[in-house]
Amino acid sequence: MRVVSLVPSLTDTLFALGLTTKEVVGRTPWCIHPREMVDQVMIVGGTKTPNLGKIRSLKPDLIVMDKEENPLPVYQELTAEGFTIFVSEVKSPSDVPQMLRELGKACGKDAAGDALALICQDSLSSLNRSTRSARTVPLIWHKPLMAVSPNKYPGAILSEVGFEVIDTNPQGNGYPEITVEEFIEHKIELILLTSEPHNFTTEEGKSIAEKITAAGGSKPAVVHIDGEDLTWFGARTAPALARLAEFGQQTLDTIEHQYDE
Repeated sequence: MRVVSLVPSLTDTLFALGLTTKEVVGRTPWCIHPREMVDQVMIVGGTKTPNLGKIRSLKPDLIVMDKEENPLPVYQELTAEGFTIFVSEVKSPSDVPQMLRELGKACGKDAAGDALALICQDSLSSLNRSTRSARTVPLIWHKPLMAVSPNKYPGAILSEVGFEVIDTNPQGNGYPEITVEEFIEHKIELILLTSEPHNFTTEEGKSIAEKITAAGGSKPAVVHIDGEDLTWFGARTAPALARLAEFGQQTLDTIEHQYDE
């Protein structure tokens, strides 16, 4: 089995399924986990701009792609050439167990896929969902200022652990640009600054909060959050759920303490 992966989180998942560097033969530069394994795998271009010539030269038995992360024309061209392609479409943590089973089957690791799926399902089932919440937007880009909606995986996993993720543009593509006025209109209590794709600085978060208060809004809490826990679906979903649930409780405690002062 020779596999090329164009999805960072699924490259990580392939190794979690038990594949070796002799089997995973191509990756993107953003496939950085597990480091000791991916360092031995050829880079075949980025998620949006893969080098099809390099992919062809590797003669893969399977190419791993994601419906949202990779371009449709790349999928169409490789499919037309007869390559076998696995395509993930994960919109929420609840989609992950079935995806793990299907990926495991596609690369000949059925038992390992079932095992990872059960771990993920157990993590979902064991979440202690709090009655507390905070109206929040997870920010993913700075210029322009962009958020992610609860209908996309990063927003959905936050909703799963108890955050009230606000969709400021329900008719949009799930990644709305957001204005100071919309923070005020939607009564945002908490701004989450992600570490990827844009690694927000403390100064950027402080500036956003100051603009909100200057425009007459209530000052929101501003907290940094690990972007990988929000975006790396697959083998990392189960531990991410546990970390985010703990993070959520700590964050809500901090917000309530601020309001009590």
